[in-house]
Amino acid sequence: MNIVLWSIIIIGGSVGLLSSLYCIFSLVAVIGFKIYRMIKYGASLYD
Repeated sequence: MNIVLWSIIIIGGSVGLLSSLYCIFSLVAVIGFKIYRMIKYGASLYD
């Protein structure tokens, strides 16, 4: 295959992987922060 096609495949795959990892990390961080606020300040999880 052409080197340009391989570079597009690698770049596209890495962008997809990084965006998926960012979404997962953000979700875990927000849930963790909400639980921390609930424990420390008694705030609702839905605020």
